[in-house]
Amino acid sequence: MAALAERVNVSRANVYTRVEQLIDDGVITGFTAQVNPAKAGLGICALVFLSVHPQMWGSFRSRIEQMTAVESCRITTGEHDVMLLVRANEVGAVHDFVIGVLAALPEVKSVETVLVLDEIFDRPFLLPSDLPPREPATTQMGLTRFTRVDPSRQGLGR
Repeated sequence: MAALAERVNVSRANVYTRVEQLIDDGVITGFTAQVNPAKAGLGICALVFLSVHPQMWGSFRSRIEQMTAVESCRITTGEHDVMLLVRANEVGAVHDFVIGVLAALPEVKSVETVLVLDEIFDRPFLLPSDLPPREPATTQMGLTRFTRVDPSRQGLGR
């Protein structure tokens, strides 16, 4: 707390009060050690993208939460429903986990695995004050995924 107080230029007592308030408000949810996975023997990192049968979300979540081999689980939009971050000591261990455990789940429709070649950085948190100010977009939202058709085009059934 002393280092934090010095860094933000406030008293230690003020830091303790602010941190306690952030914990009470649920902004800070815990304190952890930062571990270098490669030095801990887990030098292989993979992102595993899963598609899940929609009617089986409840059982899928229950199963995946119990898997200690999964470091992170995110529900996503797009082609896949879920992104998992898994680590192992060798590529064969990732393969065995993906094929032997994840792909074998009855809830899983499809699996795609991407090996991570290098981990550049991992921020332990991001605060609104960390984000740079951004100018509002000058174009209409959604035009990156949708192209309007010329209304005078033949065959539109008007």
